Amino acid sequence: MAPQREWFEKDYYKVLGISDKADQKEITKAYRKLARTLHPDANPGDTKAEERFKDISAAYDVVGDPEKRKEYDEVRKMGPIGNIFGGGAGGNGGGFSFRVDDLGDLGDIFGGLFNRGRRGRGGGARAAAPMRGTDLEAELHLSFVDAVKGVTTAVHLTSEAVCSTCDGSGAKPGTTPHVCAACGGRGVTDDNQGLFSFSAPCTVCGGRGVVVDDPCPTCRGTGVERRPREVKVRIPAGVNDGQRIRLAGRGEPGRNGGPPGDLFVIVHVMAHELFGRKGRNLTITVPITFAEAALGADITVPTLDDGPVTLRVPPGTRNGKTFRVKGRGVATAKGTGDLLVTTEVAVPSKLSAAERKAVEALAAASTESPRAHLGV
Repeated sequence: MAPQREWFEKDYYKVLGISDKADQKEITKAYRKLARTLHPDANPGDTKAEERFKDISAAYDVVGDPEKRKEYDEVRKMGPIGNIFGGGAGGNGGGFSFRVDDLGDLGDIFGGLFNRGRRGRGGGARAAAPMRGTDLEAELHLSFVDAVKGVTTAVHLTSEAVCSTCDGSGAKPGTTPHVCAACGGRGVTDDNQGLFSFSAPCTVCGGRGVVVDDPCPTCRGTGVERRPREVKVRIPAGVNDGQRIRLAGRGEPGRNGGPPGDLFVIVHVMAHELFGRKGRNLTITVPITFAEAALGADITVPTLDDGPVTLRVPPGTRNGKTFRVKGRGVATAKGTGDLLVTTEVAVPSKLSAAERKAVEALAAASTESPRAHLGV
């Protein structure tokens, strides 16, 4: 295969944290270790980890394949001159290459670098390279309860998708594309100029290597159409507001046989009238009377879904004291959180005559000032 521009710019061994002398088992072991740590599913919302995961995947795609690794190592041996010549080889089907028939051993090196120098298994140069589909994003608004419990729902978006009429062939139903006669199915044409051979995308087939004589009426020969789609998505229990959920292969379709992109669903969680969240823990603020705070009491506290629980408030409980109710939080694959109950002493804005008399009696009976430690 032709080298990509990134081959001249990136040290894939360094990206994987290994030596360029490492064997294939060491390369695979290093990649799997990094992949487990950096996978987007293990780092929701962490864009740096996501970019790093893409870097190690790109590195492993090259050095993890013995054939690609051999060509990559040849590129690295070329040094700066390889970068100069490689600039054209890394383009989208265009550029130039050496005629390497009479270069001997040197031809083996250059033959691995340039499009026209290396021949494929079928005797011809490679057709237009497969292109991965574009990643997409969609937003999903969830209720607080659905975010806590998890839910299977759907997102609706309008994007490019495989044509529903021709199944992506680009040809009218009942017909099939044929190999381009101008480029022989390679997707590129050459202009030989002595030592150099200049290549460019085939103008007849547009670099696809095939020609559609009778285009599909829906997609007009492109193989894709823009249409509304409904994509089902399983939201795990305990999803956080702003979290990105990756749906592999649900993005836009690839071109020239390339894989589809991914769909990233951004979750927005609505607030609850009673409960809040701190990780896997649920939170709630419960008002108590002064008498309950001073004398102690058993109070009833609601939970999100399992019915109320009874909480013992000890005598002398201060305003803002938080109590923990085990196992009544968010249940996730990593464990279940707790319910954190914060007490708030309620101060009445108006007092009845009996209440005022009782409070005045309490004030008269009090012998200690709560401000004594202030020295005033």
